[in-house]
Amino acid sequence: MRSRRTQTRLQLRQADRLTAGTRPERTIRSSAVRLIVARCEVSYTGRLNAFLPESTRLLMIKSDGSVLVHADAGGYKPLNWMTPPTVVEEEGDRIVVRKRAGKTEDRLEIVLHEVLSDVGHDMGEAAALEKDGVEADLQAELAAQPESLGEGLRLVRREWPTDIGPVDLMCRDADDGWIAIEVKRTGTIDAVEQLTRYLERIRLDPALGGCRGLLAAERLKPQAVTLAESRGIGCVEVDLAVLRGEREPELTLFGP
Repeated sequence: MRSRRTQTRLQLRQADRLTAGTRPERTIRSSAVRLIVARCEVSYTGRLNAFLPESTRLLMIKSDGSVLVHADAGGYKPLNWMTPPTVVEEEGDRIVVRKRAGKTEDRLEIVLHEVLSDVGHDMGEAAALEKDGVEADLQAELAAQPESLGEGLRLVRREWPTDIGPVDLMCRDADDGWIAIEVKRTGTIDAVEQLTRYLERIRLDPALGGCRGLLAAERLKPQAVTLAESRGIGCVEVDLAVLRGEREPELTLFGP
């Protein structure tokens, strides 16, 4: 009878044969998303240390370098994850994900004890996000009137591309500085996190290293504003009806 570890290695070799030609033997580079259900243990070292003991989990390895570790419980959020850019390496029963974080390195190591399923799927070309009416209209109005977000702002491009998705508006200010603007109907912590990721990618270009971020929304959650301020991201509340000229902006009166 084969041992559990031997069965795991055989399954891994079979998975390698199925995906041959799409990724090298050691460093994973694939156009497909890979889904692994396995009994595994996971350790993370970097800005902090964390360990997940052996249990059955879903591992998702995406073509952009994202790696997510899910349990069946706990909702949609992964137990641990790494965002791109990463280096994903596989050797035997170990998958190691590495990412540079300033002068240090974050490392996620997954030890596979038993692989229950290992499949890859080519997701094809991603369709662009279709925003709902309010958010799409808000973005269009702000693109036409960028000065409503700050004096001297001028639009450079809508849907400025990054390797993890487009930022809604890219503008320049009166001093010719770059400003990446994310437009939401409601400004939440997730919106701040999204803009933070875009800024990380944009600032990799030396010419855009000083790019600032601005979150524009019809309504801003207080927690989102607090997080944004801690990261140097500005926040502006906007009114679609005012931008459309359907009503006058509310005036704020100050006492003597």
